[in-house]
Amino acid sequence: MLLEGLKVVEMSTWVAGPGCAAIMADWGADVIKIESATGDPTRGFFPDTPESPGNPVFTMENRGKRSVVLNTASADGRQQLLALLESADVFITNLRPGALVRAGLDYAAVQPRAPRLIYASITGCGLEGEEADLPAFDITAFWSKSGVAWATIPPDQEPFPCRPGFGDHTTALATLSAVLAAVHERAETGRGRLVETSLLRTATYAIGWDLSIQLRYGQVQAAQPRDARPSPISGYFRTRDDRWICVVPRGPGCFPAIMGLIGRPDVLTDPRFAALAGDLDLVREVRAMVDAAFACLTLQEAGALLTRADLIWAPMATLEDVAAAPQSHAAGCFVKVGDGWQGAFASPAAPARFPEGAPHVGRAAPRLGEHTQEVLREVGLS
Repeated sequence: MLLEGLKVVEMSTWVAGPGCAAIMADWGADVIKIESATGDPTRGFFPDTPESPGNPVFTMENRGKRSVVLNTASADGRQQLLALLESADVFITNLRPGALVRAGLDYAAVQPRAPRLIYASITGCGLEGEEADLPAFDITAFWSKSGVAWATIPPDQEPFPCRPGFGDHTTALATLSAVLAAVHERAETGRGRLVETSLLRTATYAIGWDLSIQLRYGQVQAAQPRDARPSPISGYFRTRDDRWICVVPRGPGCFPAIMGLIGRPDVLTDPRFAALAGDLDLVREVRAMVDAAFACLTLQEAGALLTRADLIWAPMATLEDVAAAPQSHAAGCFVKVGDGWQGAFASPAAPARFPEGAPHVGRAAPRLGEHTQEVLREVGLS
């Protein structure tokens, strides 16, 4: 069912590589996580003790896997890993290209030993070019270097980083799609191949709407201060109970609907507002009307009016709101996973589900090296 029977070896840390492999484990693949004796750094983020069982971050990225500790800097450790790769379908790694070459574990070295292996390399900035071997996190390569931060943060605000793992999870999905394409191809050819993704390339795709305009015309207008935006009915508005509501018009009929909703149908017949789109002063005047109207309504009241008018809107929800929202649970946003201490807790689910049946998700993340002997025996090693 789904990926059952697929053997994945993952040698990566932090988020993008582990996240890709974790989704594959959710979908039934046998995922073997290769770690050093110190373990993936995300193991150290939160205590995993009887008093506070289950590290939520490490569990999300590594649930359902088996952990093997190898010293790949040694000849024995390298040979053990190669033996695992010879029996595997997929190898996922986000080690830097130079480190893999020095260890004799780059694609050129591995491919002759494992010609059916799909080798997935995740990097900060790609496998070619002067910056290919630079260290990177999603905050640097995905958010800052790619233009995503520039296009997102209004110029009147101090720059801020993206939240942890934000670009990594996007890159994990890009890697997953590429791996599955290669798995499909191998069913016809019998051959593996190198699959490459990077934080930088994934980010340029994610910001592709703006970047496509830049590439075509040589300039693009991205994030703007609220007071300079050309639409008076698009964006965030504060409600009476100090919440924010986001409204996004989808066509010319939305402006009359909003004017009726806020009790200002007179704007539609006032000739002063006939050229609204070309006059920022008039835009600001109408936006002030909308601000004042929402400021008199609670979030619930405003939402009910917008829903009744069939307008596109959403509350700016807190994470506490999301965790408690009935729709989040109905959409399958969470799964219960083991904490490794006979208990369980909720964790974010993979972003797709299969209503007609899928492998059960719930196995705990592995303890460091928990499955070393078991996995090595499976490939005939002591």
